[in-house]
Amino acid sequence: MTGLDLTADVLVVGGGPAATWAALKAAQAGADVVLADKGYCGTSGATASSGTGVWYVPPEPAAREAAMASREALGGFLADRRWMARVLDQTYAGMNELAAAGRYPFPTGPDGQQLRNGLQGPEYMRRMRIRVQRAGARILDHSPVTELLTDGSGAVAGARGHRRQAAQAYRVRAGAVVLATGGCAFLSGALGCNVNTGDGALFAAEAGAELSGMEFSNAYGIAPEGTSVTKTAFYSFATFYREDGTVLEGAASQGGRSVIARTLLGEKVYCRLDRADAAARQAMRLAQPNFFLTFDRLGIDPFTQRFAVTLIAEGTVRGTGGIRVTGDDCSTTVPGLYAAGDAASREPICGGFTGGGSHNAAWAISSGTWAGQGAARHAFSLGLRSSARRTVAAGEAGLRPTGTPGPAGGFREVVTAVQAEVLPYEKNYLRHGEQLTSSLRVLDGVWEELRATLHAEGGDVVRARQASAMAAHARWMYSAALARTETRGMAKRLDFPAQDPRQHHHIVTGGLDRVWTRPEPLTTAPDVPLEVAS
Repeated sequence: MTGLDLTADVLVVGGGPAATWAALKAAQAGADVVLADKGYCGTSGATASSGTGVWYVPPEPAAREAAMASREALGGFLADRRWMARVLDQTYAGMNELAAAGRYPFPTGPDGQQLRNGLQGPEYMRRMRIRVQRAGARILDHSPVTELLTDGSGAVAGARGHRRQAAQAYRVRAGAVVLATGGCAFLSGALGCNVNTGDGALFAAEAGAELSGMEFSNAYGIAPEGTSVTKTAFYSFATFYREDGTVLEGAASQGGRSVIARTLLGEKVYCRLDRADAAARQAMRLAQPNFFLTFDRLGIDPFTQRFAVTLIAEGTVRGTGGIRVTGDDCSTTVPGLYAAGDAASREPICGGFTGGGSHNAAWAISSGTWAGQGAARHAFSLGLRSSARRTVAAGEAGLRPTGTPGPAGGFREVVTAVQAEVLPYEKNYLRHGEQLTSSLRVLDGVWEELRATLHAEGGDVVRARQASAMAAHARWMYSAALARTETRGMAKRLDFPAQDPRQHHHIVTGGLDRVWTRPEPLTTAPDVPLEVAS
């Protein structure tokens, strides 16, 4: 091929927390690692742009029990306690490692002990990039992957991509691939999420992998109107108001966001963080300074002045659906393919509800660690064959149209059409079977057209693939949402408002030209000694 041609034991796709933990652990296991990021590793993505809480719980039985029980009901009792315990152990070890080896400057409490239940994203990711480089991994910045490579057996054997700054195609042949590309926020404008277009799930599905929990994808974050800052933790201190100044009854950050959505369909909604006392206000500014940056620039005191708010779609970034992992090492149904972070389903630890940070941040550390080590082991098992295998390109939609290629720039129309079905509150957040069916019919038509005609050259290939990934995500989401005829976790159905005990199962989905779904029973694995990876 023309362009950059590399070989590696492990290729990690992505550049956020899960990707950097995967690259670090694979390299520490002795693997030759390449990390390919759509942006600049350490600065792109949802975590790098903000602060995040972390599900960090000391190994005390009562504390661990409370931590696991705290969200089981919210998640519709779909989480797996064995996975939860594994993640709590691995996250505890990972955060302690970040303090010791990574020298992360955790703040200290009144007793002088470090507080390790939160991270400032920019500093966290800056240090993770340094750790990855010092471990010997090669980082390809501004180098989005556009498709996976497979060998004759169907196993994943690397990837192709485009180096933006060099205007150059590249290929990495690898023994194993970790997809840590994040979720899909549909270019909604949510803070740090415009690199999260669901690319990894598209790549995985093209290679034959399955997805799970895609119905848990209608997450919307609260943000000041006209901004992108969807940090919602502090809205627990808020009172919400109608345009006329009266209190909007039932509106809340937790358990009342649908009230906000319904009201926004007809009028503006205002907010004031008037339930925070002086001590809380000071603590909030120290914990998440970037949350207040917007208000400071606008000259608004959010504690005393009302400000208009909106809801911004965050899809599977703050939802739980993603690539289905089938092994403790975050392997998938496709040999050589691993998934980590928001690209993977978080159902094992969250069921049908996560929210921002916390569990997602813990999952990124843990799944990244396991996927990196698992990928290294798989690559080593191939021996010299890992770089000598003959490969076949797996990409389809947006790369290899089945009909006559359409005009350049067709990806723009695809993005607009998909956003029209997944961003409006009345279609995605306030879900009803009739609307889901109607939207899915439109999206199926969008997919059929793009599959036949969407094509691009050079850097526009990346945009065509992003558009294809968004269209695929929307169809998986709505197909799974139609299959779950109940309300469970964040998968709420206005036409089925109650939880149905007969649907206490996962919904697995997949396919591209023809999307399919199937119920998957919950599995209860026998108790086994837990091993913490280092």
